Amino acid sequence: MRALRTALGFLSGLILLAAQPLTASAEDRALLIGIGTYENLPEDMFLHGPKNDVKAIHALLTDTLSFKPESIRVLTDEAATKAAILSSMDEWLVAGTKPGDRIYVFFSGHGLQVKDASGDEEDGMDEAISTYDLKAGETDWTNVILDDELEALLEKMKGRAVTLVIDACHSGTISRSLSPQAVSGLKGARYLPRPSAKPVKQMATRGLRIDLGVVDKPAELTAGGVTAWSAAAPYQVAWDDVRLPEEDRHGVFTAAYIAGYKTSEADGNSNGLISNAELFEYVTTKSKEYCASQENCDNLDPQLESVPETLGVSVAKPEPYVAAQTETATDKPEEKPQQPVYQEAKVEAGVAAPAYVDADPVVAVGDIIGKADNGDVTVSLDTGQNLKKGQAFKISVTSKYDGNLVLLDVNPEGVATQIFPNEIAKKITPLSAGSTLSIPDDYYGFDFEADGSGENMLVAIVVGDDVDLTDVAAPAQGLNAELDARQTLSGIVAKLQKAWTGDAENRGVRWSLGTLKYKIE
Repeated sequence: MRALRTALGFLSGLILLAAQPLTASAEDRALLIGIGTYENLPEDMFLHGPKNDVKAIHALLTDTLSFKPESIRVLTDEAATKAAILSSMDEWLVAGTKPGDRIYVFFSGHGLQVKDASGDEEDGMDEAISTYDLKAGETDWTNVILDDELEALLEKMKGRAVTLVIDACHSGTISRSLSPQAVSGLKGARYLPRPSAKPVKQMATRGLRIDLGVVDKPAELTAGGVTAWSAAAPYQVAWDDVRLPEEDRHGVFTAAYIAGYKTSEADGNSNGLISNAELFEYVTTKSKEYCASQENCDNLDPQLESVPETLGVSVAKPEPYVAAQTETATDKPEEKPQQPVYQEAKVEAGVAAPAYVDADPVVAVGDIIGKADNGDVTVSLDTGQNLKKGQAFKISVTSKYDGNLVLLDVNPEGVATQIFPNEIAKKITPLSAGSTLSIPDDYYGFDFEADGSGENMLVAIVVGDDVDLTDVAAPAQGLNAELDARQTLSGIVAKLQKAWTGDAENRGVRWSLGTLKYKIE
């Protein structure tokens, strides 16, 4: 019989980016931009939330993320002209920092599109953010900050740990399909139509370039040290929370993003560490709850772009912090600390900070995935959840929805075995809703045997959309390779967090999760 073996050591690879550092040096800088009133717009296109968003982000930076007040520059309304924003990014952020420092950029206001002048856009449109002094030309907005301009500035910030947070719409199709008259009737919408827009039927997005907010080349930017959060997927609208009185309004995304740092509700696996993936899931859930309550909100899918390895990293220093392998974590079970144990992950040179992860790789699965196991996918063993070493067992997976299955086994040392897909099971079709897949079945010609000891976790991911996962879950590595659990899961989940571009819908990828802890004695 073939043993299901997972015996590699704990993760020793590099975490490429730190979610946030423990302390701020004198050179760490933040630029917060909030624009609710505009010099050349009618009052019914003003926004009430940006001024409150900026205050709330300022408090998050100083209270939670260890930024000093003097390291934060704020530009609101008439102070946030195009010249002031660009000069602040250049002299305050770029010239005022060096590689290894943190940079935090927050924008709250209108997003828009203008005709592409450089010829580098497939859909012929440049994404842009508004300024206080933007102007409407005959066909397009002028005096705006284009994605190309922002990307050039971000390129100068290479080597810094850059967080970019944009609470604005960056719609393409929507901006071209609604007239200014239609927009003025959608209170709280954070986008501007092109001045020449006509109220025509909304076009399908299939085949159009989809990018992240005003970040045109996310892969290049994240590799250079940028973690980018955006309030909505391309072709969606970001919103002020119109349920509140005007003076109390804030961005739906910003409010959820800040709350996610501080609420236990965001800690999906209840280990005291709120990871980037958990924060993303929390913000997504709260955004969808708001959208479901509003008549004019079709869909709302926040976006996160970063290197996959940061998904399981804490967004802030977890408390209480207990270093792994200290005198408090003794070999005597009764003396081991009851609270979770976190450890400092290795960080690539030039990145600003310690990054904290749960020292238990099985518990850390929840930090990396973020999504809750809500019963849409069930995983079971025919032997029950307590096995003896050498005991044969079968795994069964059932999903409420059709989809392609990725099934991993994670052991206490942080090693994963990809059980499915594999090259042996070539005749097995994707999961059908309500049907059960058992592995191994008679077609395999062997059994699984329990190996090692301690608590393991089976992780079943069922993907409802036709997402290509061959570069992160190739059948050839199924049942054969000993994989780094953190790295493998991070790569898969990062793929599933992208905006879905396969049809006319504007949404995130559809996928479900099922987990099962089991113990080998």
